[in-house]
Amino acid sequence: MKMNKLITLLLKGLVAVLPIGLTVYLIYWLLATGEAIAQPVLLLLIPDALYFPGLGLIASLGMLVLTGFLVNLYGIRYLVKLSHNIFERIPLVKSIYGAIKDMMMVFNLAEKKEMKSVVSIEWNGAQVIGFITGEKTGQQLFADQDLVGVYVPLSYQIGGMTLYISRDRLTELDIGVEEAMRLALTAGVQSRPKS
Repeated sequence: MKMNKLITLLLKGLVAVLPIGLTVYLIYWLLATGEAIAQPVLLLLIPDALYFPGLGLIASLGMLVLTGFLVNLYGIRYLVKLSHNIFERIPLVKSIYGAIKDMMMVFNLAEKKEMKSVVSIEWNGAQVIGFITGEKTGQQLFADQDLVGVYVPLSYQIGGMTLYISRDRLTELDIGVEEAMRLALTAGVQSRPKS
């Protein structure tokens, strides 16, 4: 009996420490990787005496900002689109590329300007959480019907599906996009109580 209690306490400790530890480690790994990638390049461009720890990270962040700016330019946007098309045609690469692209879309979903609200959809007698993302697209594709694009994320997976569904079948939920996304992605497991 005491062994079961010990295992229960061990698991409780793991549940408390693991999310914090993994988050801190992931942040550290991202920072260290940015520094390690940029350091050799910077040392080719500047003298060793001018280099200090953290300069590689600053340079990496600067390059990401510059890349974000360049992607907005027409010629660069065309090249990015061309590379997307190439990656999506290579058999093994397209699976990896598609998963990463879907993951970025899921994390960026809350930032989308077209995102209007969180809704529920009745699906075979159950309620499913979705996000209105394609009102304009629904009007363009199905002009004679009042269909709305609703993105439905899949729990514990990266990705989801977009349904074009009649507006009268949607029930708007009084919940924020970030909280709804967390609920949908974690299969309803709450990491913190609602305030």
